[in-house]
Amino acid sequence: MAENKFVVAGSNGGQGKPPKRNKYAIACTILASMTSILIGYDGGVMSGAGLYIQKDLKISDVQIEVLNGIINLVSLIGAPMAGRTSDYVGRRYTIVIAGAIFFAGAILMGLANGYALLMVGRIVAGIGTGYALMIAPVFINAGVLLGYISNYGFSKLRLDLGWRIMLGIGALPSVILAVGVMAMPESPRWLVMQGRLGEARKVLYRTSDSNQEAEERLADIKEAAGIPPESNDDVVQVVKKESSGSGVWKELLLHPTPAVRHVLIAAVGIQFFQQASGVDTVVVYSPRIFEKAGLKTSDQLLLATVAVGFSKTICILISTFYLDKLGRRAILLTSVGGMVISLVTLACALEVVNRAGGEQVMWALVLCIAMVLAFVGTFSMGLGPIAWVYSSEIFPLRLRAQGASIGVGMNRLMSGIISMTFISLYKAITISGAFFLFAAVAAISWVFFYVMLPETRGRTLEDMEVLFGNYHRWKSVAKKLEAEKAKNSTEKRPETA
Repeated sequence: MAENKFVVAGSNGGQGKPPKRNKYAIACTILASMTSILIGYDGGVMSGAGLYIQKDLKISDVQIEVLNGIINLVSLIGAPMAGRTSDYVGRRYTIVIAGAIFFAGAILMGLANGYALLMVGRIVAGIGTGYALMIAPVFINAGVLLGYISNYGFSKLRLDLGWRIMLGIGALPSVILAVGVMAMPESPRWLVMQGRLGEARKVLYRTSDSNQEAEERLADIKEAAGIPPESNDDVVQVVKKESSGSGVWKELLLHPTPAVRHVLIAAVGIQFFQQASGVDTVVVYSPRIFEKAGLKTSDQLLLATVAVGFSKTICILISTFYLDKLGRRAILLTSVGGMVISLVTLACALEVVNRAGGEQVMWALVLCIAMVLAFVGTFSMGLGPIAWVYSSEIFPLRLRAQGASIGVGMNRLMSGIISMTFISLYKAITISGAFFLFAAVAAISWVFFYVMLPETRGRTLEDMEVLFGNYHRWKSVAKKLEAEKAKNSTEKRPETA
């Protein structure tokens, strides 16, 4: 997954005043990241729309499972397409294309007269999801919440009309995004790769805190692109480097060093467990879960689902504010520990309801709702966002694009599998059994994270290469690194009279 293209960086040169944040750069970053709202909306809206689709089209549970999961599997096709497209036409127009694909998918779903056309719309939206994944999925939770609100808002409409509007209205944010992105500048990195230094310089001057910082960033990008420092014309010739992709893949998969192997295991592992813990079952099937818990009416089911969206959206702020203060491991382990407790408690409460023989057990119903909110909340404060942050920052620069893409592929694959099998799973082992299973997976993930994932807060890439490769012995290596840094700091400290 590609890095955000408009980053606010730099300082004011240590003059004592805090650096001013470049509001234009922040606005560009937020706007580019809005593609993730489209991903979240397409996932969240199906939780309620699926209930009405099944009633209207008279389709089976398996067909609903496929309808929910296909978007994630197809995104595996869209993601590499997005990478190639962005190299040809630039990052800005790639986001516009993503918006256009989402628009087409939403229109197809909204106008679908049967299951086949609905599936075509979901497949098109899946390609758009792959395109959108090239930008960090910052606002997925907000998109999920909007999907839930849409479910509730249009639930009173006629059966054959309500679900079509729920799905079709997703075209509106796609248009807003595509139009808004046209007001953004192109990525300076892409402009430099095309030899358009003059345009890149103008963009950097607008998005940097000072002209000096802009020139420094331009010099770094030129160096990475292989452009000589003395080349300062507005347009220069860029020698296209031969692709080293095959060599990178060999280093990653066939002949990895111990450090690279450890990094790959950590990145793929955290993305695997993020989805294998069952979070998408709650995102996509929460109305069914609440129905099993004892809620009766559609209004009750959809309102409880809206509460799930609020819990996800609010709790991600914890990670936003404290990730760099407390570190990745502390928040991650706390998050997964909370997930295990909430999943076990939810499973127990659902088992009580199941044994009640159809009678409503109010305390168990309330406990089920509370534990669903606790589960998505603890997920969103830790494992949800940290999986993306951690898996992108631990790879060496030469391997980062390919390594991160493997992690994204695992994430989407597991999301598709979980979404496509949940109804069949709980029919086979009961819904409480399904959540006991997810709790066991989450518990295993806690052990994996504790043993295999070093703390990366404040670590340089050089530190990473030393930390990784030692597997469960990384803690002793981390202590040595800290001791060496402390020693070097002491040696550099000026002597006092």
